[in-house]
Amino acid sequence: MSLSLAIVFPVVLTMVVLVVQASLWWYARQVALTAAREGAETGRSAGVDPETGAARAQAFLDRSDGVVADPHVSLDGTTDTEIRVTVTVRAQSLLPGLAGQLITQHVTAPRERFTRPGEAPP
Repeated sequence: MSLSLAIVFPVVLTMVVLVVQASLWWYARQVALTAAREGAETGRSAGVDPETGAARAQAFLDRSDGVVADPHVSLDGTTDTEIRVTVTVRAQSLLPGLAGQLITQHVTAPRERFTRPGEAPP
Protein backbone atom coordinates (compact mmCIF):
# COMPACT_ATOMS: atom_id res chain seq x y z
CA MET A 1 0.00 0.00 0.00
CA SER A 2 2.69 2.52 0.93
CA LEU A 3 4.77 1.74 -2.17
CA SER A 4 1.88 2.47 -4.51
CA LEU A 5 1.09 5.64 -2.54
CA ALA A 6 4.74 6.72 -2.84
CA ILE A 7 4.46 6.35 -6.62
CA VAL A 8 1.02 7.91 -7.12
CA PHE A 9 1.23 10.83 -4.65
CA PRO A 10 3.92 12.84 -6.53
CA VAL A 11 1.96 12.46 -9.76
CA VAL A 12 -1.25 13.68 -8.11
CA LEU A 13 0.57 16.56 -6.43
CA THR A 14 2.13 17.57 -9.76
CA MET A 15 -1.29 17.55 -11.42
CA VAL A 16 -2.73 19.78 -8.68
CA VAL A 17 0.15 22.26 -9.02
CA LEU A 18 -0.31 22.34 -12.81
CA VAL A 19 -4.03 23.07 -12.47
CA VAL A 20 -3.38 25.89 -10.00
CA GLN A 21 -0.61 27.32 -12.21
CA ALA A 22 -2.91 27.25 -15.25
CA SER A 23 -5.57 29.05 -13.20
CA LEU A 24 -3.10 31.76 -12.20
CA TRP A 25 -2.10 32.22 -15.85
CA TRP A 26 -5.74 32.45 -16.97
CA TYR A 27 -6.58 34.97 -14.22
CA ALA A 28 -3.57 37.16 -15.04
CA ARG A 29 -4.65 37.09 -18.70
CA GLN A 30 -8.15 38.27 -17.72
CA VAL A 31 -6.73 41.05 -15.53
CA ALA A 32 -4.54 42.29 -18.41
CA LEU A 33 -7.46 42.19 -20.87
CA THR A 34 -9.76 44.05 -18.47
CA ALA A 35 -7.12 46.73 -17.87
CA ALA A 36 -6.71 47.19 -21.64
CA ARG A 37 -10.49 47.45 -22.07
CA GLU A 38 -10.73 50.04 -19.28
CA GLY A 39 -7.98 52.10 -20.89
CA ALA A 40 -9.49 51.91 -24.36
CA GLU A 41 -12.97 52.88 -23.16
CA THR A 42 -11.62 55.90 -21.33
CA GLY A 43 -9.17 57.00 -24.04
CA ARG A 44 -11.63 56.73 -26.92
CA SER A 45 -13.99 59.42 -25.61
CA ALA A 46 -14.17 62.66 -27.57
CA GLY A 47 -11.84 65.36 -26.28
CA VAL A 48 -9.93 63.02 -23.97
CA ASP A 49 -6.17 62.61 -24.23
CA PRO A 50 -5.19 58.95 -24.90
CA GLU A 51 -2.76 59.20 -21.98
CA THR A 52 -5.83 59.34 -19.74
CA GLY A 53 -6.74 55.87 -21.00
CA ALA A 54 -3.26 54.60 -20.22
CA ALA A 55 -3.49 56.07 -16.73
CA ARG A 56 -6.87 54.37 -16.22
CA ALA A 57 -5.43 51.01 -17.28
CA GLN A 58 -2.47 51.49 -14.93
CA ALA A 59 -4.83 52.43 -12.09
CA PHE A 60 -6.76 49.20 -12.67
CA LEU A 61 -3.55 47.20 -12.52
CA ASP A 62 -2.53 49.01 -9.33
CA ARG A 63 -5.86 48.07 -7.71
CA SER A 64 -5.25 44.42 -8.51
CA ASP A 65 -2.06 44.46 -6.47
CA GLY A 66 -0.36 41.11 -6.11
CA VAL A 67 -2.27 39.35 -8.88
CA VAL A 68 0.24 40.20 -11.61
CA ALA A 69 3.86 41.28 -11.66
CA ASP A 70 5.74 43.78 -13.84
CA PRO A 71 2.68 45.57 -15.30
CA HIS A 72 3.32 47.81 -18.31
CA VAL A 73 0.80 49.88 -20.32
CA SER A 74 1.59 51.14 -23.82
CA LEU A 75 -0.25 53.27 -26.38
CA ASP A 76 1.88 52.18 -29.36
CA GLY A 77 -0.25 52.12 -32.50
CA THR A 78 -2.62 54.88 -31.37
CA THR A 79 -3.65 57.25 -34.17
CA ASP A 80 -6.02 60.21 -34.52
CA THR A 81 -8.87 57.86 -35.44
CA GLU A 82 -8.29 54.89 -33.13
CA ILE A 83 -6.74 54.05 -29.79
CA ARG A 84 -4.72 50.92 -29.09
CA VAL A 85 -3.97 50.03 -25.48
CA THR A 86 -1.47 47.23 -24.89
CA VAL A 87 -1.02 45.76 -21.42
CA THR A 88 1.87 43.44 -20.60
CA VAL A 89 2.01 41.58 -17.29
CA ARG A 90 3.74 38.57 -15.81
CA ALA A 91 1.63 35.84 -14.20
CA GLN A 92 2.52 34.59 -10.75
CA SER A 93 4.53 31.39 -10.52
CA LEU A 94 4.11 28.71 -7.87
CA LEU A 95 7.64 27.48 -8.32
CA PRO A 96 10.23 29.62 -6.53
CA GLY A 97 13.02 30.92 -8.71
CA LEU A 98 10.99 30.69 -11.93
CA ALA A 99 9.43 33.79 -13.40
CA GLY A 100 5.79 33.57 -14.45
CA GLN A 101 4.72 33.58 -18.06
CA LEU A 102 4.69 36.93 -19.87
CA ILE A 103 1.18 37.88 -21.04
CA THR A 104 0.31 40.63 -23.53
CA GLN A 105 -3.24 41.76 -24.26
CA HIS A 106 -4.35 44.65 -26.44
CA VAL A 107 -7.60 46.39 -27.29
CA THR A 108 -8.15 48.63 -30.31
CA ALA A 109 -11.17 50.93 -30.49
CA PRO A 110 -12.26 53.84 -32.71
CA ARG A 111 -11.90 57.29 -31.17
CA GLU A 112 -15.06 59.36 -30.89
CA ARG A 113 -15.23 62.72 -32.63
CA PHE A 114 -17.99 65.23 -33.17
CA THR A 115 -19.01 66.24 -36.70
CA ARG A 116 -21.66 68.54 -38.08
CA PRO A 117 -24.51 67.18 -40.21
CA GLY A 118 -23.41 66.95 -43.83
CA GLU A 119 -19.73 67.36 -42.94
CA ALA A 120 -17.38 64.75 -44.30
CA PRO A 121 -15.35 62.96 -41.64
CA PRO A 122 -11.62 63.77 -41.76
